[in-house]
Amino acid sequence: MAKYAIFFRFTSQAIKGLIETPSDRAAIVAKLAEQAGGRMEAYYLMFGDWDGFVIAEAPDSKSAAAMSLAVTSSGAFAQLKTHELIDPADLAGILSKAGSLGYTAPGS
Repeated sequence: MAKYAIFFRFTSQAIKGLIETPSDRAAIVAKLAEQAGGRMEAYYLMFGDWDGFVIAEAPDSKSAAAMSLAVTSSGAFAQLKTHELIDPADLAGILSKAGSLGYTAPGS
């Protein structure tokens, strides 16, 4: 299964709701990942430009996109950014494939 890092930023309304009615957000994210056929590996909150991030496995990019759309449709997030993660053990194969490809720059 592919792994994804999903960075998120809550809306101010969502933060207000969390303050008024705290809940286990990690459990909710884990359930969503399972419904999409994957699993949540990690859930963290943080300071800075993003309010937190999740590392989740999904069967494919369509499942990851479906999770993202389901979360976005809630209106609780100001921004979501999803990145597929690459295992360092896969780098040799990726570099080999890159070396076998031919690229010709435009106008060459």
